[in-house]
Amino acid sequence: MLKTLLGASLCFGVVHAHLAAWHKGMYCLNGNKAGQDLNSYDIVTPLYQLSFNDWWFHHVNGCDNYPPADGDYINLPAGGSFTIEIGSNRAKTSLSYGGRDMSDWPDGNTYPEDYNVPSCITSPNMHAQNRSMAAGTAFAISYQSDIKAVTPENLVVFSVRYNTPWKRVVVYDVPAAMPPCPAGGCICAWGWVPNNCGQPNMYHQPFRCRVSGSTSNTPLAAPKPPVWCENNSGACTKGAKQMVYWNQNERNNIWVSGYDAAGDFKSPTYNAKLGFKDGAQNDIFAGPASSGSSSSNSGSNSGSNSGSSSSNGGSSSNSGSSNSGSSNSGSSGSSSPSSNSNTSNDTPTNTSNNDTTNNLAPSSSSSSTTSGQKNSAPSCQNKRRRRRSLLDIDVSPIKRSNLIEGVKAHRRRASAAPAW
Repeated sequence: MLKTLLGASLCFGVVHAHLAAWHKGMYCLNGNKAGQDLNSYDIVTPLYQLSFNDWWFHHVNGCDNYPPADGDYINLPAGGSFTIEIGSNRAKTSLSYGGRDMSDWPDGNTYPEDYNVPSCITSPNMHAQNRSMAAGTAFAISYQSDIKAVTPENLVVFSVRYNTPWKRVVVYDVPAAMPPCPAGGCICAWGWVPNNCGQPNMYHQPFRCRVSGSTSNTPLAAPKPPVWCENNSGACTKGAKQMVYWNQNERNNIWVSGYDAAGDFKSPTYNAKLGFKDGAQNDIFAGPASSGSSSSNSGSNSGSNSGSSSSNGGSSSNSGSSNSGSSNSGSSGSSSPSSNSNTSNDTPTNTSNNDTTNNLAPSSSSSSTTSGQKNSAPSCQNKRRRRRSLLDIDVSPIKRSNLIEGVKAHRRRASAAPAW
């Protein structure tokens, strides 16, 4: 019995020493029970050799069943940054007692800036000998509002911070092209894997989050598992990556063995060894950033011939100007205030890019009037055309001769008059 109690006491002490990310938008802020607990620490329990159902989002002690309060979430400003706190206990953060028990360090104590323990720093339990050995932590996002709909295959790492956990306050960067979350918000996750120095476990906890200031609707690509690629960038997983899941009984997505370049046992951490860059992960999108405006085709016309706004040899006379070799102004979200006033060809083009007018395809004749020109009816050219047609009337030679003489006489009389 004494041995059992001693073991339980040791485990209890270890739990207190581990670290988690703290924010009002987190699950299990008050622990895995109803009511407020300013000293909660259930979420800091490390995850090691568990079934998928237990380690996923820290279900092993029910933390995923205690969401944040309504309206509490992490705000992720696109192209900006957000702040969280790393602590061994809620009381060691600003979320309890007005910050009374917190310090610059995760456990509320004070240490030298060059804190270094050659064997391993265990207070706070950062699984590192010094700051340069801190493994790195990461945030991931899933564009699902229901935590039960989140899977390893739709949870994408979007921000990494090298050399953490270390101090209490950590700032993470957000990619500028992050699209907005659905109406119910997104689910985010924080995690890290120790860099040797202690049990080779992992940490994985859920949050509610929302993206603000989005300027793109391009979705995130499907993430792939990271791979070990130390000193060989060509072998790294390119683009969107999953979080690191390892040393569990089920659903591991990475396996490593042997030693790293420093001569230590390999540990799959959130840094260059797995191809993660420090800061915002800007290569996670399914394509180029696209604006949320109604004109998503930048510089080209959907449904028109390449390099031109109509089928007329790469030019048109829309709005009195030639668009030779270029697209109509509608593709940039604006349109000319005038349109062709005399065209008889009403085949619409560019309707998907023009919010105010339907540009009509110009006539295929070699010349066309501009919108500033009015049709004179009948024109002088039309009068001459009708006059010439008189000579084609089927009449007798005498009458035809007289008619011709009459026309000539008319021309002489009108010679002094202004030309038509």
